[in-house]
Amino acid sequence: MAVKDTGLNYKDKVNNYAQIGGIETSVLDNGLSKGTRIAWLNTGSGLRFKVVIDRGLDIVDAFYNQYSLAWLSHAGVTSPRPDANRGLEWLYSFGGGLLTTCGLTHVGGPENDEFGERGLHGRISNLPGAVESIVQPDLLAGKLQMSITAVMKQSRVFGPNLELRRTISSTLGQPTVRIHDVVTNLGNTPAPHMILYHCNYGWPLVDEGTEILCKGKWASRGLDMDNAVFNSKRNFRKCSKPLESHRGGGEGCAFIDATADKKGICTAGLYNRKLGLSLVLKYKKRQLPWHSNWQHFGPGEYVTALEPGTNPPIGQANARKQKKLIHIAPGKSKTYDLEMTVLTDKDQIKSFVKAAGQ
Repeated sequence: MAVKDTGLNYKDKVNNYAQIGGIETSVLDNGLSKGTRIAWLNTGSGLRFKVVIDRGLDIVDAFYNQYSLAWLSHAGVTSPRPDANRGLEWLYSFGGGLLTTCGLTHVGGPENDEFGERGLHGRISNLPGAVESIVQPDLLAGKLQMSITAVMKQSRVFGPNLELRRTISSTLGQPTVRIHDVVTNLGNTPAPHMILYHCNYGWPLVDEGTEILCKGKWASRGLDMDNAVFNSKRNFRKCSKPLESHRGGGEGCAFIDATADKKGICTAGLYNRKLGLSLVLKYKKRQLPWHSNWQHFGPGEYVTALEPGTNPPIGQANARKQKKLIHIAPGKSKTYDLEMTVLTDKDQIKSFVKAAGQ
């Protein structure tokens, strides 16, 4: 739902694109993130966000004008830990953020079977990227798009050997971020594949009464703590106040079979009526047939996440058992596209709520 007209009348007034926006790279030099490469993308529209090159080209901090959009964990950005693939080790380096990628071969809890041992949510978010290109806006040529592309290799001798080539792009004057991913099997045998986009939203976008919008069939994951949140007696499509039951590991998770429009696009997101602010998430149903909603409204740890994926976070073993585990043939690829846009225009928000509401 990107704004077509950027509204930027810069001709003969600006000689350096950085006066409006663009991409700035740097290296963090302190604490748990010391030595970690990042890139700040400023769209010049009020939307700016931090891409962590050394963490799968994921997105952590994100702001629209004075409003923070993303939830950050206590640790925030940490240096990558490629070895964190056992049990719940993933949680030690989980920074939250606007986008944390889960996969590329496993999405879900820890498990161990005849195909190997797999930790929570896989390896990809702990793998550094090799930057292929950074494209800045070119005002003289009238080219307002900016982008950063990097390659992450989830590789092991004897396989599987998967490569994620990710491009994150925005356009000057538009409050939109686009993610384009291509996952390729570089090995010589079919590789199991799962991917989930863990998009974590926080205060003030997420607040008591913020509406969680995703049209489709919702179902509790099935654990007691999930059933306590996702039931007919609660309006689980509105963010609650901080919950005592969500202290520590308290949470709720629902799996959603999202409804696509005539073009095959699923639209989901959040609407904070008090702020007049919406965040819209769009993706292609044929690429990402499942959607999950995570709610963890613990005091001081207040977050909800929207998570499109190839599968719900059920793990590789269950996906295989259900015959829903994707395999990528040698030399073949899978492509994924997501878009997040911030809305403040009342008419645009009204159209979004109509498209994404139940």
